[in-house]
Amino acid sequence: MTTEPRDEPRTTRRGVLLGVGLAGLGGALAGCSTAAVPYGANEAGQLPSDGPAAGASMMGTTSGGGNMQSGDGGMGSTAPMTQGTVLGEAKQIPVGGGMIFTAAQVVVTQPVKGKYHGFSAVCTHVGCILNKIQNGSIDCPCHGSEFRITDGSVITGPASGPLPKKKIKVVKGKVYLL
Repeated sequence: MTTEPRDEPRTTRRGVLLGVGLAGLGGALAGCSTAAVPYGANEAGQLPSDGPAAGASMMGTTSGGGNMQSGDGGMGSTAPMTQGTVLGEAKQIPVGGGMIFTAAQVVVTQPVKGKYHGFSAVCTHVGCILNKIQNGSIDCPCHGSEFRITDGSVITGPASGPLPKKKIKVVKGKVYLL
């Protein structure tokens, strides 16, 4: 019996397993990307352009823009606020905690009674949306970064920068994002 030489390479079980393993490794590496793409972004990495919505999560406090006394109207004004977006009721924000307004991507905190702060709800590490406020910190679910409710500074990394401040005002019991 004679065998004829083949011009094409044979597929071996070892070759198939190697190919499958390399494909799996490529998928795993793609899933571990640390590119700064905001939570909720489309495939191009852009957030939807529709304005802030009213979605909120009561889980702690957020610090930021202004230290306004509740109901003082801000800057001595007694007229109702006509500019800005209403985030919610000031009475819903617990003392020593805060509230995350996910649709507006803002965290509002009240570290001490009557003092409100506003911060971005986007983690400075890779852009995940913060999801929890507990024990004086605003927490990120993605990689464990924690930020202080008083000033947005980093308590625990991997985030290396503080949360950007957001301008807020409390007027007649309502919290406004300016």
